[in-house]
Amino acid sequence: MRSSSSIAQLHDSNRILVIMAKAPRAGAVKTRLGQNLPPSAVVDLYRCLLGDTMALAKSLDGVELAIMCPVPDVDDLALIAPETVRVVAQTGKGLAAGLTSVFAQFATAGGRRVIAFNSDSPHLPRTVLESAFDALASCDLIVGPTYDGGYYLVGATASYPELFVSSGMGTTSALEELLSRARALRLSVGFADTFYDIDVMADLSRLASELEMAADRAPRTAAWLKRCSLVSGAAV
Repeated sequence: MRSSSSIAQLHDSNRILVIMAKAPRAGAVKTRLGQNLPPSAVVDLYRCLLGDTMALAKSLDGVELAIMCPVPDVDDLALIAPETVRVVAQTGKGLAAGLTSVFAQFATAGGRRVIAFNSDSPHLPRTVLESAFDALASCDLIVGPTYDGGYYLVGATASYPELFVSSGMGTTSALEELLSRARALRLSVGFADTFYDIDVMADLSRLASELEMAADRAPRTAAWLKRCSLVSGAAV
């Protein structure tokens, strides 16, 4: 159970990182990986990605951490999240509704810098997140593009309900649609480094190669990948 003092500290922070997450359940997370991996393996991997993502977020100085999720997932994620992390139910269904909920909930007063971050990029360098928060001092919107046409983070200091309508962070047209709406709203946009998240087996293979050389970037995920290779011989 979250203490009232930890929740109060969250609202006092000027920089808030909100992870977009789901409860780790078969068929609900990383569904494209389910074409190549058993359901139990996909769930275990997602737990590791989420755990490493929370650790990355908590390593940032002066940044409070929250999780935004669908209503049915709140209790399960509260069991996984650290004591100081507030788990918040989104209003509406789908990722677009979740993103809208992030900024409606947290970007409401005092010019808070709020970034919504996906749950499967724990290998992202911490400096990218720090720079994204800094960029919000001079632009309305900060976006972290992915190579496949989506985005892994989006940040703002105000709520723009018209910004997220249909597509979510991970679709191939998501970035184009977001930027089109930002232009319509006359928002100034800054960009974080282009990066990749973990959607398909090629992403997982790339991550495995990188973590083999630097496991400390995402230790839970690195350990899972090592176990998976040892057991299956060709999982990644």
